Amino acid sequence: MNKSILITNVTLFTDPGTPLLDNHWLRTQGKRIHSFGPMDTVPRQNDAILIDGKNKLLMPGLINAHNHCAMTLFRGLADDLELANWLNEHIFPAEAVHVNPEMVYWCSKLAAAEMLLSGTTTVADGYFYEEQTAQALLDAGMRAIPAQGIIDFPAPGVPNPKDNIAAAEAFLSAWQQKNERITAGIFAHSPYTCSPETLQRAKNLAREYQAPFFIHVAESRHEQKIIMDPQGTSPIRHLAGLDLLDQDTILIHCVWLDAEDRRIIQESGAGVVVCPQSHYKLASGIAQVTEMKNLGIPVGLGTDGSASNNSLDLFREMDILAKGQKVRTLDASAMPARNALAAATEINARILGFSELGRIAPDFMADLILLDLNQPHLQPCYNADFLVYSANGADVTDVIINGDIVLRERKFLSLDLQETMQMVRKFAAELSGKAEG
Repeated sequence: MNKSILITNVTLFTDPGTPLLDNHWLRTQGKRIHSFGPMDTVPRQNDAILIDGKNKLLMPGLINAHNHCAMTLFRGLADDLELANWLNEHIFPAEAVHVNPEMVYWCSKLAAAEMLLSGTTTVADGYFYEEQTAQALLDAGMRAIPAQGIIDFPAPGVPNPKDNIAAAEAFLSAWQQKNERITAGIFAHSPYTCSPETLQRAKNLAREYQAPFFIHVAESRHEQKIIMDPQGTSPIRHLAGLDLLDQDTILIHCVWLDAEDRRIIQESGAGVVVCPQSHYKLASGIAQVTEMKNLGIPVGLGTDGSASNNSLDLFREMDILAKGQKVRTLDASAMPARNALAAATEINARILGFSELGRIAPDFMADLILLDLNQPHLQPCYNADFLVYSANGADVTDVIINGDIVLRERKFLSLDLQETMQMVRKFAAELSGKAEG
């Protein structure tokens, strides 16, 4: 594919370790970044799609390393509750009744629209009927790791828990190489909803298919007490005892860790993804990100699902990540803004196995976003810290994924937003008992 995009007169943010580059151009070729430089070296490109980046900033697309996209339907359904009550008394019962393939497709597409409008170009998702999520994210133009959920209880699409591994394998087999923007994965819900045997079978399946393996772990203070047949004295030591930890394991939450847990994670090579706003809303606690980072553990960033956040805006998430570590440690330098930017870009790319995402460099994938700097809250901009402390998703104007423009001046080229919202409203009416007839 020979299509090319030339963006001119733009402020360039290439990566968290490089200063902003004013008055630059960038050219894509096909699916990749070709080159960039100052405007006095701009190339002639008569056949390129031209975008004037005046008063705009160009940066790598954001990467959301943990989401449950279809849970947009449950946004605001059960707020202001602690985790166990929220999950067992509200979310699990609602899922049992209202989750079906059509709901997963449209509610995932709504999540895609929200993420694209706020600058997220790649998402790692974990849920049920995950083939529908994969199709929705593909149709929306996103890059994604949809991971089929595994749980030892009747689940949407898998009414008999004995079929949970077979269902996951069917998903992996169908989607493993179906499209270059989709990487199929496995999502074992947690050590308190999956037995040791199920966890080991799920991880062995992920290893067989060389697929990423996601699991919620150490999210709440009392999790150890509800783990099925504990193989260790903490949730992390339980996973280690089952040989689940390696460089292809992504540990979600990790709020309640001790020094030994952190050492085990460091030695295993596993990645960690924190979801600060979800942790705050459910009163789970504040993950010790700075301590993990000091050990060299890669710590990335996710939003979690809309039911426990309730926003999928990663700019908002970066802000909360940085400020939360400052408050927790009473140290204003504990989490610099650049570290939060790295978590949502190059660190997430590393954790998820994307070696050519997360920064702007020649031959990297052309996953890019433009922000409108001509806003009162973005003036002046001395350095890239303002992207964490001042910017928000609504500042995003354009999104390019895999070299294709999917959002232009906040207008979708990849999906029908009104149709998507109309469909989700129909499901919401059914959930609330307000459906017509």
